[in-house]
Amino acid sequence: MTIRRVQPIDLEPLVELWEMVFPDDPSHNAPRSMLPTKLDVDDLILVAWDEGQLVGACMLGYDGHRGWLYAVAVHPDHRRKHIGADLIQSAFETLKSLGCIKVNLQVREVNNPELVAFYESLGFQVEERISMGKLLDE
Repeated sequence: MTIRRVQPIDLEPLVELWEMVFPDDPSHNAPRSMLPTKLDVDDLILVAWDEGQLVGACMLGYDGHRGWLYAVAVHPDHRRKHIGADLIQSAFETLKSLGCIKVNLQVREVNNPELVAFYESLGFQVEERISMGKLLDE
């Protein structure tokens, strides 16, 4: 398996992966419309390829202090093969090389104990926070 930053050749398979893994995402997160905007800012998206197939991806954010992980996805046929953990470790290394001192993520579904346990196994801890958001076009 190879993990690297996103390249133009990855975009269509990346859209397909994210649409498959996150089929109920809100429309403002639609990969086809979000990706060009993200890439105008930076290329902090990691992709994992194995035997000619895109098997995982993770979008990173960095504000100069904290990093964020978004849209961490592993193809359903390739789960439990350490791809997610390897992607996240690569994300840590990428963010640390930029000077990042802390990485955050949000788990959208509250009732997903397996996913929470996966992130805890990688050193994440649940922090007592209220997450708030606002769409700017409302």
